[in-house]
Amino acid sequence: MATDLTLYLDDEPGELARVGDMLGKAGANIAGLCAVTSGGGQAVVHILVEDATPAFEALHDAGIEIASEQEVLVLPIDDRPGALGEVAQRLGEAKVNLTLAYLATNTRLVLAADDLAAARSALS
Repeated sequence: MATDLTLYLDDEPGELARVGDMLGKAGANIAGLCAVTSGGGQAVVHILVEDATPAFEALHDAGIEIASEQEVLVLPIDDRPGALGEVAQRLGEAKVNLTLAYLATNTRLVLAADDLAAARSALS
């Protein structure tokens, strides 16, 4: 199951490197990532993992709190103009509200929604 982990990190040099190194040493592959700073000294980091157990353990052992975890859809998407719009249009027509969207490795789109089952249905 694809899982998005949300972390809040201090916005300072080396924090993302620390997380990446720690997860790598634990054998937790980062399949996708989105990190944004807020300007208030914090960064919101979303990490996509296929197997959450080693990531949970490594982050817990390092004292990094997982603010939230959620199952997400991971869809192959064409690397061309308009591809995102087409997917989002289908979801909008199905009245699915997206709560998270970012790109992952191998040109895949990561989506979370208020109704993941409806999102799956709209895209199948």
